[in-house]
Amino acid sequence: MREPVLSLKGISKRYGPVPVLKDVSFDIHAGEVVALLGENGAGKSTLSGIIAGSRSPSEGSMTWLGQPYAPANPAEAIDKGVVLIHQELQLLPELSVAENVFIGRWPMKNGVVDRAQMVRRAQEQLARLNLHIPATRKVAGLSTAHQQLIEIAKALALNARLLILDEPTAALGGAETEALFEQVRKLRAEGVGIIYISHRMEEIRKITDRIIVLRDGEKVQEFADSATPVRTVVESMVGRSLERMFPSLPEPQASTVLEVEKLTSAEDAFRDVSFSVKAGEILGIAGLVGAGRTELVRAISGADPVASGTVKLNGTPLALKSPADAIARGIVMVPEDRKEQGLVVAHGIGENLVYANLDRFSSRWLTPSAKRAFADKAIAAFGVKGRGEQPASDLSGGNQQKVVIAKWLMRDPKVVVLDEPTRGIDVGARAGIYDIIVNLARRGVAVIVVSSDLEEVLGVSNRILVLAQGNQAGILSREEANDVSVMELATL
Repeated sequence: MREPVLSLKGISKRYGPVPVLKDVSFDIHAGEVVALLGENGAGKSTLSGIIAGSRSPSEGSMTWLGQPYAPANPAEAIDKGVVLIHQELQLLPELSVAENVFIGRWPMKNGVVDRAQMVRRAQEQLARLNLHIPATRKVAGLSTAHQQLIEIAKALALNARLLILDEPTAALGGAETEALFEQVRKLRAEGVGIIYISHRMEEIRKITDRIIVLRDGEKVQEFADSATPVRTVVESMVGRSLERMFPSLPEPQASTVLEVEKLTSAEDAFRDVSFSVKAGEILGIAGLVGAGRTELVRAISGADPVASGTVKLNGTPLALKSPADAIARGIVMVPEDRKEQGLVVAHGIGENLVYANLDRFSSRWLTPSAKRAFADKAIAAFGVKGRGEQPASDLSGGNQQKVVIAKWLMRDPKVVVLDEPTRGIDVGARAGIYDIIVNLARRGVAVIVVSSDLEEVLGVSNRILVLAQGNQAGILSREEANDVSVMELATL
């Protein structure tokens, strides 16, 4: 029988009287990829933190290579070869890529940083991930996908023996995800143990060897085969039968709400894009990272400038100079990065809901009772699990996203654009977001959904616009669209 590299026995964690982990035990062996699954709040992050030294268990013990293991901080864990790559990016934007890869561990020569060696070694790690950018350039301005790969390059440079990947592909497209999988397989072949946390079930089947499921802080199931049916795994995560993931779509109405004609980015991110969206229609936008999806919807929402082309709302051409222009005309956008662009996370749920709707209050002064009533109405309407005075930072990813969506939908918009609406949200909570999207269409709203999750964009869209390297590759009907037809266009 193989000796595990890491063994957990009876790990529990409490914050005051509140238990967040309860008697969790499992082993991780060298050269295997283990999926750690569970809804938001199941205890995955807490357990990962304990393994990586950022938290201490209240009860239980761990061993590393058969010896007692109780890291007091992440540095001690890293010294053993245990590295956690967080979902939230932790790069320093004003430093170079190479400096970020080796931060705190810069190679030295004659008492000074050996920059030539640092750049060379960083470039080698980037090449392993098929990331072809100069290691000397600043991180500032790089896409989220590129920054995620740099985080992974940092861990590879540490020669990790156990790697914990927390939602590593949340910001990656198909080509970048496959490059990561290639590296994961290589590390597995080299004997590295990997704990893989993801909400994307197709990834779990493709890259992991077995599955551990947490629910409400407890290990409720362990599947020896990652090919276990998705429904079985998801039902063990949520603790209930999952009849469906995607709701049935309504038929679009006859009237056209949004028309985009030969739109071209001022930054050359996309060129000559044309499409329309009817009332009650959901248009999906698919493409690989760098295809121009986010830049396109930001331009439609007034956030990015265009060089040429027209955006029409109900037949009237718009001259959108800012998001405020778009909002005033009924076009709202739920951005990809909800924490940086969608919420003031340190402020209350009620305050976040009100900020986007101040012009809708008749009184010059916003009274506490008016704010509370508005927030309570929105919280109830969109099923947010929280109170108006509760900081948005306390919420799970799914509930944070509901707040971002709710603040805009309280304005009764004509067009709603959602960029990666379920990024970093667990499978159980995704169904609630899909219900909101489809209910918007049922109300006659024109909806645009950008997603890197192919299953998602296929599941919620009446039609799919595919971009490839900034060019419009085609528009597929629901009957024409499948994973093959979309990817064939996306890779043109």
